[in-house]
Amino acid sequence: MRTKASGAAAGAGSKSKLPKRNGVLGRMKGTFQRVSFKKRRPKASRPNSVGRGRDGEAIGEDEFDEVRSRGVLRRWAYSLAMGIYTKMKTKKVRKPPTDKIDQTGLTALVKYKDMCLLKNLGGVQGVVSAIGSCVENGIDNDAEDIAHRREACGSNTFEKLAAAESFLRFAVGPFEYFTIFMLVILLVCAALSFGLIVTKRHGLKEGWSEVGSIIVAGLLAFSANISSFPMGRSLYKLSGVGNNRPVDVVRSGRRQQISILEVVVGDVVFLKIGDPIPADGLFLDEPSIQVDQSSMTGDSHDFVDVNCSENPFLFLGTKVVDGHGRMLATSVGMNTFWAEIMISTNHDYHEKTPLQERLNTMNFLIVKVGLGVAFLVFAVLLARYFTGNTEDESGNPEFSGSQTNLKDIVNAVVGIVAAAVAVVVVAIPNGLPLAVRLTLAYFRKRTSADHAILRNLSAGETVGSVTTLCTQETGTLMQSQMKVMQFWLGQDFVAVGAYASIAPNLLELIREGVAHNTAASIPTDKAIRSWTVLELTMNIELESYNILHVEASNSQKKRSGVLMRKKADNTVHVHWKGAAEMILAVCSSYYDASGSTTDLNDDERIKFEQVIEGMAARSFHCIAFAHKQVPQEEYAKNNGNRMLKEDNLSLLGIVGLKSPCCPGMEEAVVACHSAGVGIKMITGDNLFTAKAIATECGILRHGPQDMLDGEVVEGVEFRNYSPEERMEKLDRICVIAGSSPSDKLLLVECLKRKGHVVAVTDDGTNDPPALREAEVVLSMGIQGSKMDKDSSDIIFLNDSFTSVVSALRWGRCIYYNIQKVIQFRLTVTVSALLIISVAAISGEVPLTVFQLLWVKIVVEAMCALALASEQPTSELMEKPPVCRSERLITNIMWRNILAQALYQTFILLTLQLNKGDSIFSIKKKVKNAFIFNTYVLCQVFNVINARNLEKKNVFKGIKRNRLLCGMFGITIVLQAAVVEFLKGIGGTERLDVRQWFLCAALAGISGLIGWAVKLIPVPKKPILGFCGV
Repeated sequence: MRTKASGAAAGAGSKSKLPKRNGVLGRMKGTFQRVSFKKRRPKASRPNSVGRGRDGEAIGEDEFDEVRSRGVLRRWAYSLAMGIYTKMKTKKVRKPPTDKIDQTGLTALVKYKDMCLLKNLGGVQGVVSAIGSCVENGIDNDAEDIAHRREACGSNTFEKLAAAESFLRFAVGPFEYFTIFMLVILLVCAALSFGLIVTKRHGLKEGWSEVGSIIVAGLLAFSANISSFPMGRSLYKLSGVGNNRPVDVVRSGRRQQISILEVVVGDVVFLKIGDPIPADGLFLDEPSIQVDQSSMTGDSHDFVDVNCSENPFLFLGTKVVDGHGRMLATSVGMNTFWAEIMISTNHDYHEKTPLQERLNTMNFLIVKVGLGVAFLVFAVLLARYFTGNTEDESGNPEFSGSQTNLKDIVNAVVGIVAAAVAVVVVAIPNGLPLAVRLTLAYFRKRTSADHAILRNLSAGETVGSVTTLCTQETGTLMQSQMKVMQFWLGQDFVAVGAYASIAPNLLELIREGVAHNTAASIPTDKAIRSWTVLELTMNIELESYNILHVEASNSQKKRSGVLMRKKADNTVHVHWKGAAEMILAVCSSYYDASGSTTDLNDDERIKFEQVIEGMAARSFHCIAFAHKQVPQEEYAKNNGNRMLKEDNLSLLGIVGLKSPCCPGMEEAVVACHSAGVGIKMITGDNLFTAKAIATECGILRHGPQDMLDGEVVEGVEFRNYSPEERMEKLDRICVIAGSSPSDKLLLVECLKRKGHVVAVTDDGTNDPPALREAEVVLSMGIQGSKMDKDSSDIIFLNDSFTSVVSALRWGRCIYYNIQKVIQFRLTVTVSALLIISVAAISGEVPLTVFQLLWVKIVVEAMCALALASEQPTSELMEKPPVCRSERLITNIMWRNILAQALYQTFILLTLQLNKGDSIFSIKKKVKNAFIFNTYVLCQVFNVINARNLEKKNVFKGIKRNRLLCGMFGITIVLQAAVVEFLKGIGGTERLDVRQWFLCAALAGISGLIGWAVKLIPVPKKPILGFCGV
């Protein structure tokens, strides 16, 4: 066991090795030693969990752990000081010891507001010296010095949290391997077609025309994905941090203005009212400044006092609201607390959405089926050819064993391979993920007209499935603008216009309290100021008072106070303002209209409480004012202690403020209830105010007297429920009054465990845990803090609840539009596979490679775009939310798909397999053109059928979708151009008017079939739902 003497000897030995304290460096090193390592205690053994103290006395286990922890802290600080001293001694000049700076320690010092560590480092002045700076002169204005600091401690910039997607990766599509595979197949198809046409048909010009058409089709497929590339880039730019502004710093003793991006660790920055804090750091001056920390702590009214001695910690993202001074930057850029929060709430803007993942699963399955069909077609055609079951144009067998020319065999095999390749091309549904992106892009564009900005694409899908919406009242349900409606003074309300009857001395006290204890940035204070100026003719000269101390309001205290000295008579006064029930609790007397004070007994206190409850029942926010004059002898006895008195106050009066409901609020709430979306209001107001607001907005569908049990609870009651009791009462709860941010998080977690899809709106009360827990975060553009907007999915620029309902409607519209596109595209794919496979087995394939690609890429893409642009209807908000586990392809969709695909297969195969000219008197040479034209027109009519998956009237509202009407006309014009004028490329012949009419009639029958099959009921349980789709 080490003795005290040996410890002293060791300490003396360690001191003898230190260099002499010559100059500034020696004195600084000695200061660290005196502060942190004075009288180092010897190490104590720990026999039987008991040690020995510095005087040899026995100490217990808890005290032993405390002694040991202090020793570890001091040794760490000693190592830091020695590193600083060594580095600075070798340089001989005041340079930053960047090689020895522990940036993690500096970051933690401010993040955790560690006053103990700060004292061990010698206070704020010790940290200034440790990082090679100076309070008066700042850091050296030397390029090498600044670069060294930036390299060691980072720059004041933010890395892109979600890297932008490269052009090549984006271009190859949502499932890149199959897109590349399709392009390769197209090239193979082009080469085979060129060889086949040139060698067999003796037409080099004709061969090049078909090859060119196939290559153009491939380029169309490739460019389809490129079309949405700028959208992803714009979303990425929206997520960037671009707040480059000037700040004032001092370097080498000279004050200068630099960009905020150039601030480095060690810079001394000048702050004034309205300045955002440019980095994490320490405040250097006295007296204190007032800082708005709402963006960091969660309370929209969280103003804290920052001073050099008690609370010197400053954070990036906060803002100075009162005072001026200087700060020392200790952490910048990605090392700040702000960056840590942003990383935890970061969105990856180019990641696949859940719906796109499900579509990719379906696409892989379809491709596998297509490959199987292609192999079957290849095998059957090859077998039919080599068994002599195929005939040439003269009716003779194409293969006659050894008598067949080798060149003819090669040409035949090339044709068979081309047919199989066409099947694969048709089977690849590369347009479905693109259709999703186009739909979401259209949603983002249209919602901007409703004052909404979509920041996260996946939220556009999820918002349509929301089952519960958690919201607050101010700025969302109620307007942010407030107005004083009632004023209680003494024993009665003061009527509007009768304020002249109030005693002058009492009016002066009310004016003083309002002038010095309200902030123009807070809605309630702004309304009170306006009322005092207009009704009480407030005209206070602020220069006539000295402000001694200010205590800001926050979510715990719910009141603010000011201590001031009146210059005219040198008297000291305390003014308090805050929640009426909180102020009443600390009052012992009250003023009446004559200006005299009366003691507040129990009966009168009950009467005041009833007045507050009555105001709250009318959805008024109750704010009370209290005053106390501090006697000179009491103030002098406390040696000028600036702490505000919070007892024996005199109540000045109570005002009732009201925020009117947002326009259309009741209708919007009714729309949400009709759509199966539950609304839960979470507020910090008392129980009576919360009930009144919820009833006025329509959230509580019963009056306060007829309210169901459990609909309104207080935050304390909610958090004290047992887990089982909380889950049982969860669905009945509509309002949580007097809540805290932890109550909101607990509510969201319980809702998710019960299977709800939760959206949370935020109007300025920053609740990062609850926001991260919710599936969709809806922030308010006016009341919301910067961090809330950065972590949100959708921003509403007008802070209106009606915009939230609009987003719900558009979210559901997205889902149903995507289902329409899927039904249409799967109908084309299924019908094409059936036609090719059956025709290949029984005879010649009726559609060429170009014709298949034309239908697949041009016609299908244009029609899908038209379906994706369908606007939301009122019927969408009459349906329940779409469950996330519900099949994307429903039984209703399979019914419609199979009916249309079977009809198209029947019509085309009947025309193809018919021998001669018996059907419609169509010549054999124009039969292929007739089949191709009928097939394309069937897809055009199929678009109209897909406009409504369940209702029979598919023409309702068709005039509103001008894009669909335009695509309808463009598709017909392009089809007519291919058939009538580009027969060399399309492999067709011209059709007369009668034949065009017949094609349109056959295609129009698909509309009647679509109407008829909707009469067939289908079960709700999935029949063909597979692979998660």
